[in-house]
Amino acid sequence: MNWSFVIANAITLACIYGTLAIGISITWSSLGLINMAYGFIFALSGYGAWLAAQYISANGFVVMGAGILTGAIGGMLVCALAFIPIHDKPNFTVRGMIATLAVSLVGNQALLWYFGPRAKSLPPLFGSSQTSIFGVVMTADKIGAVVSSVVLLSAVLLWMRSSRRGLEIRAMMMNPHAAAIVGIGVRRTGFYVMALTGGLAGLASVLLSQTYYVGPFSGITPMVKGLSVALCGGLGSVFGAVIAAALLGINEAMTSVVFGGQYVLITQFALIILILLIRPRGIAGILDKAREA
Repeated sequence: MNWSFVIANAITLACIYGTLAIGISITWSSLGLINMAYGFIFALSGYGAWLAAQYISANGFVVMGAGILTGAIGGMLVCALAFIPIHDKPNFTVRGMIATLAVSLVGNQALLWYFGPRAKSLPPLFGSSQTSIFGVVMTADKIGAVVSSVVLLSAVLLWMRSSRRGLEIRAMMMNPHAAAIVGIGVRRTGFYVMALTGGLAGLASVLLSQTYYVGPFSGITPMVKGLSVALCGGLGSVFGAVIAAALLGINEAMTSVVFGGQYVLITQFALIILILLIRPRGIAGILDKAREA
């Protein structure tokens, strides 16, 4: 077994899926919303990056910035359509899942209608070189994916710790009812949360599209994997999402080498089921009791 290849792929996948899962966890813990439109935001971000590469510049920073910005706009669109109208209605959790799923289905069909079924590809953002780090051979796209994910996530967590809006989001994550009582606007904070997590989805879209492609339904599998990582780590737990992303990244890399890529989803869900049987709330789940009522 080529352990260098396994480790490099595991680290890269863990960073990308962790980015998606952390966005899903932040959305749940702050808004009580499981965003099933994450796949649509992912695909929309890919097209935003592709349009920027075609009509503005193929520079890596421009393409990546366009993907993140498009994801943030897509997140705010989902917030306006699926969160604001129903956030104070009974059974919001179920209503929110249905509303975001509806937005995703309509949005994916709109992308199919406008861009057509043919897949698009993004230009290489990080070059084609490779280097050896502690004996592990890392190509430029993998190094770029890891560094970009770590830098953006660190910036997001720092912003949430130091800015007023970030502190409002953290207050919503800790206790949304108390946050509303002390004057933190749920709707305004919702837009910040959805823009933030949409930007994370945009970054993941650009990074994964370096290996795969941009298409109307290209976000479905990443959304399923991101949601799986978030559930496995424990909805609401950023730390749990990081651990789960590492475990599932290692699992996917090893399965691809040992059995083949067609068995990845089988082994991933077997691992997720095993973890949830042992820890029903996930590795580090902090599911709010108020949301269970």
